[in-house]
Amino acid sequence: MKYVKYIKNILPRQKHLSSFQIIIAGFLIVILIGAFLLMMPFSSRNGEFTSFLSSLFTATSATCVTGLVVYDTATHWSVFGQGIILLLIQIGGMGVVTIAVAIAIISGKKIGLMQRSTMQDAISAPSVGGIIRLTGFIIKSTILIEMTGAILLLPAFCRDFGIPKGIWYSLFHSISAFCNAGFDLMGHRERFSSLTSYSGSGYVNLIIMSLIIIGGIGFLTWDDVRHKGLHIRRYRMQSKVILTMALVLILFPFLIFFFGEFSTSAWDGMSMGEKFWAALFQAVTPRTAGFNTVDLSLFSEAGKTIMIILMLIGGSPSSTAGGMKTTTVAVLFLNLFSVFKRKEDQECFGRRLENDTVKYAGAILLMYLACFLTGGIIISYMEGLPIVTCLFETASAIGTVGLTLGLTPALGTLSRIILIILMFLGRVGCLTLVYAAFSGAQGNISRLPKEKITVG
Repeated sequence: MKYVKYIKNILPRQKHLSSFQIIIAGFLIVILIGAFLLMMPFSSRNGEFTSFLSSLFTATSATCVTGLVVYDTATHWSVFGQGIILLLIQIGGMGVVTIAVAIAIISGKKIGLMQRSTMQDAISAPSVGGIIRLTGFIIKSTILIEMTGAILLLPAFCRDFGIPKGIWYSLFHSISAFCNAGFDLMGHRERFSSLTSYSGSGYVNLIIMSLIIIGGIGFLTWDDVRHKGLHIRRYRMQSKVILTMALVLILFPFLIFFFGEFSTSAWDGMSMGEKFWAALFQAVTPRTAGFNTVDLSLFSEAGKTIMIILMLIGGSPSSTAGGMKTTTVAVLFLNLFSVFKRKEDQECFGRRLENDTVKYAGAILLMYLACFLTGGIIISYMEGLPIVTCLFETASAIGTVGLTLGLTPALGTLSRIILIILMFLGRVGCLTLVYAAFSGAQGNISRLPKEKITVG
């Protein structure tokens, strides 16, 4: 018996996957299945196989709701291929775990504690309690908002493309906008043109921007709005921070673009109304949406830099958007203000932040900056391109935005692989990947002696 005990002790014990490992595995499986389907001849318009790398790039971009493409979506992919891309966008926008839990609920299966915990980590919910109710709210809200957006887009797209194609275009762009994906079907007019043909259409601009903002604010915030209405004081502190940051990150870039960028001679051909809508749209879309209504290559270096910053910030937690998240930036600024005021705690809306939150925010910032800069520098060296142009693409990838200066389709194999990795990191989250890798590590309860180090 003692030998049996000895063998049991030396054999590795069966371990369950952690929530973070499940999230990453789920995204990887969806991406690989999508890449396989997009490779098939029936997914392309010419009826030929698409290379695995190009299919993988497209599947990753769609599932990670990014929008960077190596082929024009409208002219290269068949209707079936476009349907696969749209399905990947929907799964990626709502989250693989959310979709899986929704299917389980519909099929009548019991949702255990492990599944609820995974769902909590997937959507950054504050607690496990009420997670099934919240999942139902996410599903219903998504369907309602996307269908409403599609119906509102019908008049413009049916007028321009006819009824059958107009219905498909309305549905595709509504889902793509709400999921902050940035994929478009406007390539029949001009390849890789995005929504530039609608730069002066306030109606289309307003609908697309509304879908982007609603999707990027996050389901937890909308759950607050649903239950507490206009009683903003009763909102969770996170919801207040998200709404404040969303307003600031739209208003200030709009003012800079309208009075700075679009006042230059490069945009003399546009009317004042077109400049207004262009400035507002370009202020909204960099935070992970990926659509553009003007040629971004005409932007000044300063304008491109502002867009890079906005792309890195991204949307809000528990939303369809990626990036570092608005709350991360807010926490870092609150920490900055507390240092200026020589306060020990970070305070916001009458509440005190936990110290761990500040540590996580700093770690996320450093990880995103490291990945974004490293990727941009490597691509610049390999492709022999200007560093700002390469950093624009890497910020777009890790921020899961999809805006481009036209660089991505011409990149080599290694550069595309770098963008694939950055898109994946941006969607699942850098910390999620780290937690998944070290999920079995035990924290050290002993503490070393403390000593000061001078900074600044």
